[in-house]
Amino acid sequence: MSTERTKQEKVGTSKWYHAVFVIICMMLFMVIGVGMWGQDPHIMIFLTIIIEVIVGLLCGFKWENMVKAFVAQVSQCIEAMLILALVGMLIGSMVWSGTIASIVYYGLHLLTPKTFLPIGAIILAIVGLATGSSWTAIGTVGVAFMAVGQGLGIDPAVIGGLCISGGYLGDKFSPLSDSTNLAAATAQIPLFRHVRAMVSTTFPSFCIALVIWTIMGLFAEGTYDASVPDSICDAIIGYYDYMSPVLLLPVLVIIIVCVLQVPAEAGLVAGIIVSLLLAVVFQGASLNDCITAMHYGYEGESGNEIVDYLINRGGMDSMMWTINLIILAVGFGGIFVECGFVHALFGSLVKRVKTPGQLVTLTIVSSIFCDFLLADQYLAICIPGTMYKEKYDEMGLDRSFLSRSLEDAGTLWSPLCPWNACGVYCTTALGMGPLVYGPWAFMNLINPIYAIVTSYLGISVKYEDGTTARSRKKNVAV
Repeated sequence: MSTERTKQEKVGTSKWYHAVFVIICMMLFMVIGVGMWGQDPHIMIFLTIIIEVIVGLLCGFKWENMVKAFVAQVSQCIEAMLILALVGMLIGSMVWSGTIASIVYYGLHLLTPKTFLPIGAIILAIVGLATGSSWTAIGTVGVAFMAVGQGLGIDPAVIGGLCISGGYLGDKFSPLSDSTNLAAATAQIPLFRHVRAMVSTTFPSFCIALVIWTIMGLFAEGTYDASVPDSICDAIIGYYDYMSPVLLLPVLVIIIVCVLQVPAEAGLVAGIIVSLLLAVVFQGASLNDCITAMHYGYEGESGNEIVDYLINRGGMDSMMWTINLIILAVGFGGIFVECGFVHALFGSLVKRVKTPGQLVTLTIVSSIFCDFLLADQYLAICIPGTMYKEKYDEMGLDRSFLSRSLEDAGTLWSPLCPWNACGVYCTTALGMGPLVYGPWAFMNLINPIYAIVTSYLGISVKYEDGTTARSRKKNVAV
């Protein structure tokens, strides 16, 4: 007993109110800095880390141990950061080749008044998948669809919810997505193992949403105004030297990479090479142009505001904002764990968890808690992931079960919070807030509920040894 006490005193001790104080500081910094002053969340997290370290020192924890915890946690995300840098290169290359523009061009030709809602959701998902960014899908195709849909007489709130659901579906399944890479890195599993795990909850949720949108589309009324999509398509044709379905080849490469489970880095490099070859062969890009697009992104002016927003993006530099934020957010989580704040705050709850359903519920609720109170989806992924991964191990669950649950809530509910960075962006892009489009973002609303219910039912519950809850029940029955 005395030995344990001496060891505990040596490493420091913390109470629940220490953790609460740090969280309250984070909330205040986020509300004032991000919500009121419009600042990016980076410095707000950095200021919280300072508070966190001071509290840790007062609790008896050593500076050296906290620094080591910060570095150790960030080091686990190095591969994800490399992938994000490659993603930036790929996006710049895909813009130069015309791949992203071709997705929009051919997608807009598929729309009719009756099929606008389901087809629109699928197109947004494809753009989100191809770019790895829900923000890009919503800020480009989503903005276009807002105008097109209103020309069809569809309620703007419904279109907004459609854009959120479609964009975030593609984002979640894309190996190019920063949040997808972060969730895999936090759970310490290979990227494509995480992507495959999400199929069991996100895909069914999206299918349910598609059924709802299809039924709504059958009863949609209004006349089709083709001027908006036509103007976008004309601008694309007028800007690019060549437009053909062959430009969709990089998207096919990404899909093949996912299916064949090729290492993410190798798959991204393949996508970059294919995109640059298309840019050189069909769009007249030079070697110098290709290098510039990979580093700084693509810049151009088509004369159409929506198309200009679509093509001016990408490059390795464009990912530094996200990489810097991941370093700070993940490092914050590492110190949070090192100082015992996680155990002090959630230890009693974790001890009461006895079933996979209870653990998934706790993970999802915690992620939504972070989305709303810490106002950042990265924190909503890395903090609960750091807190509960040992519990998943203790219960013999596969780590992909954890990473999937983090995205089922942390990623999907981030645009539903008005003061979250994602909610603020979507509000700016769509011209309406989460309270307006939120009730119509069916997939985002359904996904966490579906994940919790199926976990309690033992559906898609995967264990570390490769078995499932159902197979274990069969073995017990035999």
